[in-house]
This record gives sequence, structure tokens and C-alpha cells, in this order.
Amino acid sequence: MALLGATGCFAQERIYRCGNAYTNKPTEAQAKNCKLVEGGNVSVVQGTRVQAAPAGPSRPAASASGGAGQRVDAGDQRARDADARGVLEAELKRSEARLAELQKEYNNGEPEKLGPEHRNHQKYLDRVAELKSSIARTESDVAGIRRELGRGSGTTAGAASGAK
Repeated sequence: MALLGATGCFAQERIYRCGNAYTNKPTEAQAKNCKLVEGGNVSVVQGTRVQAAPAGPSRPAASASGGAGQRVDAGDQRARDADARGVLEAELKRSEARLAELQKEYNNGEPEKLGPEHRNHQKYLDRVAELKSSIARTESDVAGIRRELGRGSGTTAGAASGAK
């Protein structure tokens, strides 16, 4: 008798699939037009929900989200701004040097011909067009960097434009 009871524990009921849900109740399955699942065992694990901690007077919402909402000390912010400004100024110097180099090579639209360009005029024209577009891109970069430096403070815009 104990043996029959033990085998009853291992026997599974019929399982029905109703879309993404499963049931073992034939009346519910018939009402929802569910399909019988045949072969293999079905394991359904209920998911857990993560509950957010409530934001109250002792715990403001900004600190509950972690580091993204935290304020930065004024001294630290000034240091970060100074570092960013230094990077922008260095980039401006590099871009202005590159622009001067390109303009010198462009020679007002008449750069000197290089070796194979003496025999192939189209290569020369292609290089002139590439130089012209490089100058336009670099001028745009310089203007963008100056605008960005001007956003930082009103006094730096004059200093950046006077640096040329």
C-alpha cells in the first residue's frame, strides 16, 4: 500500500497551455480553449518583483537612485570645469595649428604639385579639393571649440578668439 502511495506522488496531472499561462484544471482549460501539453515535464517558476524603497523625509529620492543623482561639492566641480577647460584649450591649439598647416599647404588654392601630379593633373585637382574640404572641416572644429569655451564663462570667449 505504501508503494502505491509513493508512485502516486510521481504521477503528474495533465497540464494545459493557455497562451503563456499553464493550468492543470480541465474545466478552466476547456473554457479558455487551452491545449494539452504532451511529453516531458513542465516546470513553471513564479518570478519575483523588486520593490523600490519608498522615498521619505529620511531618504530623499535623489540619494535612493545611487550616484547619478548625488550633488558634487563646489570645489570638485570647479576642478572638473578647470580640467575640461584645459582639455578644450589644448584641443583648440592643436586645431588652430592644423588649420595653419593646411592653409599653408593650400597656398590660396594653388598648392605646389607633387611628383606624380606633374603627369596626372586630375590627381592634383583631387588633392586640392581634399585640402579645401579639410580646411573647411578644421575651421568648423575651431569655431565649435571656441563656442564651447565661450559657454564656460563670458571672459573666456574673448581670450579664445584673441588667441589666434
